[in-house]
Amino acid sequence: MPLNYQRELSDIIRQLSHTGKVPSLLLHCCCAPCSSYVLEYLSEYFKITTFYYNPNIYPAEEYAHRVSELKRFVAEFHTKNPVSFVEGTYEPERYYAAVKGLEKEPEGGARCYKCFELRLEEAAKFAKNINADYFTTTLTISPVKDAEVLNKLGEEVGAKYGIRHLPSNFKRKGGYQRSIELSHEYGLYRQNFCGCVYSKEERERFDKMKSEGQKDSYPKAET
Repeated sequence: MPLNYQRELSDIIRQLSHTGKVPSLLLHCCCAPCSSYVLEYLSEYFKITTFYYNPNIYPAEEYAHRVSELKRFVAEFHTKNPVSFVEGTYEPERYYAAVKGLEKEPEGGARCYKCFELRLEEAAKFAKNINADYFTTTLTISPVKDAEVLNKLGEEVGAKYGIRHLPSNFKRKGGYQRSIELSHEYGLYRQNFCGCVYSKEERERFDKMKSEGQKDSYPKAET
């Protein structure tokens, strides 16, 4: 039976509330829409540094667009506790090196795992460098991302760098739907592919088949 990561998160928040302190959190952000609900939720309990490290994004113009949207949202969104923004280095060569040999893998497979690992490890390192109390990622809000895979990776890289990983499954409790509402409210750009060139090609293939009346399915995880 899969672990209930949302319940684990709720328990941690409940325990922290008894201390009277506001812990610091490094939040790896994949994009503004996914970050919207997560920031609304977690900023009630944490001082947050949003960290945009996504070398998988293709092309460079898409990367710049997503960065600007997240920066805008962080600047415009009012929160109980402070939220700041840090942009990591855009280094697509690291992404391509990490997924070399996995280019033909389907979405959600081994290539995505290496991509998650790269981004979460960088987030853990950065969280340790700024002495954050916890780190986590917005990626678990996506219906096409496996929360169990992401949480296990988070635990592994957290242990490697000596930083506590905050468990999450942000798609639960209506999180994904709330992110759509906030995206509309703030006029956020909602992309229709995960970010890498391979997900872009798969989305284009899916859309073409759909327009031609052929049956196919876009990958979904929903866990």
